[in-house]
Amino acid sequence: MKTIKCLVIDDEELARGLLKTYIGRLGFLQFVDEMANPLDALGLMKDEKIDLLFLDIQMPEIKGTDFVKLIPDGVQVIFTTAYSEYALQGYELNVVDYLLKPITFERFLLAVNKVKAEIEDSGKTGEMLSDSLTVKSGYDLHKVKYDDLLYIESDSEYVNFYLEDKKLMSLQSLKKLTELLPSDRFMRVHRSYIVNKTKVTTLKGRDIFIGKTEIPVSAQYFEAVKKELFE
Repeated sequence: MKTIKCLVIDDEELARGLLKTYIGRLGFLQFVDEMANPLDALGLMKDEKIDLLFLDIQMPEIKGTDFVKLIPDGVQVIFTTAYSEYALQGYELNVVDYLLKPITFERFLLAVNKVKAEIEDSGKTGEMLSDSLTVKSGYDLHKVKYDDLLYIESDSEYVNFYLEDKKLMSLQSLKKLTELLPSDRFMRVHRSYIVNKTKVTTLKGRDIFIGKTEIPVSAQYFEAVKKELFE
């Protein structure tokens, strides 16, 4: 079992401290950081892989129930709150569990064991479905087959996945996707673009084409693109 990297977001310092202590008791959990403002976490989650997010619901800047739709793909969420009336909404948002404050270690352990089981199951599923990628767009999860993915474009904090019939926006980074996607199918051609190598049809000057879509190629990638795709 791999180590589960954890991030704690709660505007109460005591609540963050308690969760940090609980995380430290379990060898399969790794504490990464704690934050009072959920919006400050977006940059961290873009640059560093977070497996599990402990997220308070009632916070001044943005409610946890609204923040959930902004987080990257693959992050498991456990809601933590003092308000039991949010429990149903939490489960409707497909979070792993809901912890009511004050949180006991026994209840915490039950919740993280659910996460551990889900991550193990998703790893097995990923091995079986190696021809596809799961993309989280808003509240929805999309199973995108590599054959249907044309190219990926960076858009500020987000990326756009362009398919034959639609576009999906997700909080991701091209750097992570470059590491995640199979290199025999996809390649980085620009700081803002990853392309499906099997979909590229034309090289014209410093640009490549996927159908009628023109995509720029950076100087640092040009020779690799020319060699891999057109020789």
